Amino acid sequence: MSAGKDVRGDRSAAGPPQPFFHSRWVPAPAHVRDLGPDVGLPAGFRAAGVACGIKPSGNPDLGLLVCDSPNPVSAARFADTGTPAAPVLLSRERCTLSALRVVLANSGCANAATGRRGLEDATKTQGAAAIAVGAQPEEVLVGSTGGISDYLPVENMLRGILDARGSLRREGDADFQYAIQTTDAFEKRANLEVELTSGVVRLSAQCKGAGMISPRFATMLCFAQTDAALAPETAELLLGVCLKRSFDRCTVDGQLSTNDTAVLMCSGESGVALAPESEDELRFGDAFDALMRQLAILMVADGEGARRIGRVVVRGGHQPTVEIAARAVANSPLVKTALHGGDPNWGRVVQAVGGALGGGGLNRAPLAMDISLENTQVCSASVAVPYDEAALTRAIGRPEVEYEIVLPGEGAETEVFFSDLSHEYVTINADYTT
Repeated sequence: MSAGKDVRGDRSAAGPPQPFFHSRWVPAPAHVRDLGPDVGLPAGFRAAGVACGIKPSGNPDLGLLVCDSPNPVSAARFADTGTPAAPVLLSRERCTLSALRVVLANSGCANAATGRRGLEDATKTQGAAAIAVGAQPEEVLVGSTGGISDYLPVENMLRGILDARGSLRREGDADFQYAIQTTDAFEKRANLEVELTSGVVRLSAQCKGAGMISPRFATMLCFAQTDAALAPETAELLLGVCLKRSFDRCTVDGQLSTNDTAVLMCSGESGVALAPESEDELRFGDAFDALMRQLAILMVADGEGARRIGRVVVRGGHQPTVEIAARAVANSPLVKTALHGGDPNWGRVVQAVGGALGGGGLNRAPLAMDISLENTQVCSASVAVPYDEAALTRAIGRPEVEYEIVLPGEGAETEVFFSDLSHEYVTINADYTT
């Protein structure tokens, strides 16, 4: 994706869907309370978002997030791509990822495919952010999103960093969120309260992403904060596990970004520590997992013109087989356009799975699979079965649609969340840099 302008206009200022946990696929844990969007960040964090002239629209485009704790703990993950952007290279190779204190993020320019100059530009802005807030450069993670091949307007960003420093506040997460968005139609932000056996902690996150989204991350920036005290190895474990169950499980268009970044930062300011392998670690992990999964679903639902989202669940066979089948369905333009139109054309699912798994020779018997849409079985052993077409059509006209595929064998299972494919998706991506 390239991002020359905000093609979705002022809708990017819209608030997140309320309540935050609204998908049937992510039930809110009983010990988690949604505090709404306006309560501010967990203790120990401040944020700001300003306009510094990266976006021609004049919308906010630079975000600064600071952890004021003397001993922060963090973990980070980046795009699994052969063409990582300069901010990914810099952060991955030069930052102390277990003790990050600052995030500097911009939208409107990805600083990708920019070579040595791009790395130098990212380093300059990293250093300026460190000086502005009294941190070391290796404590500052940089993240960018926007136009691939565009160079950062460094002088503008240096002025923007100073402006953002003066605007830092605990309630600045909404401004920070707005500053990192590109084609997002709405915020992807949450503030939660988590009840543990040792006390109550806060958990917040800000996420952006709507297009160029595929498993092995998604085109996204995701920043999560907590005032719980975590050991570095605990933060690393939780982020890795929860990413595999959230952003690694979603796709909009099957395209992998150059800039994916996800960070968990822990201030410890609540005084509540999570002991490894304790009940509190499990409870916090459940909360963080639900947070990340709902954010991932929000990103899919915002898939540049999306009307509906689907969840494909594949069972049976072996793990590589179910993964291939699920991703084939989720990335099929035919399945995605049928989802957009509310059309129960399950033959497209058969085609996608069969094409992905291959024939294995002319003498091989057809693959026997069972298919259900919204709990209505439409196919048994790859043969059509009778069903109420009118009832099924009504069922798949809802905002969330589930596809279930059962392959021969047993023991393996996977899921992928995916968006439909609309006329607006083509319009947005055709116009994006002009």
